Amino acid sequence: MNNYTHVLVALDLTDEAPEVLGRARQVAANHGAKLSVLTVIRPLTYAYTGLEFAGLAQSMVNFESEAEASARDRLSTLCEGTNITAEDQKVVFGVPAHEIKEQANASGADLIVVGSHGRHGLGLLLGSTANGVLHGATQDVLTVRIRDEE
Repeated sequence: MNNYTHVLVALDLTDEAPEVLGRARQVAANHGAKLSVLTVIRPLTYAYTGLEFAGLAQSMVNFESEAEASARDRLSTLCEGTNITAEDQKVVFGVPAHEIKEQANASGADLIVVGSHGRHGLGLLLGSTANGVLHGATQDVLTVRIRDEE
């Protein structure tokens, strides 16, 4: 059994985030490991590639700044009552699977924890953040199964 020293948990800040964070806290505590938290925001330019942005640039910057501030507030709220310091709470922009692996490498994490809905069919074919992290990560990856409401 590995003795983890640094656990990085990636949260998407949905209603399931506390469940994923709880599992990561449990694993980190069991190993006496440091725990860091990360959330990744997709920039608007990723969502609207190919559109003409003339005149929209300032609005996009304002929206992304507000999204970042909101994500930082939500992350801070999720981490209240834990021993996760503000320095160990990161919000970055980019493609989630890529950024999670990059941050894990940069921080020296030896375990990545992510949530997974375990979708089937088309959702499986399109891929997911958890699947993207799993493929290519040099660290162990723990996926926390999120039970979808029926």
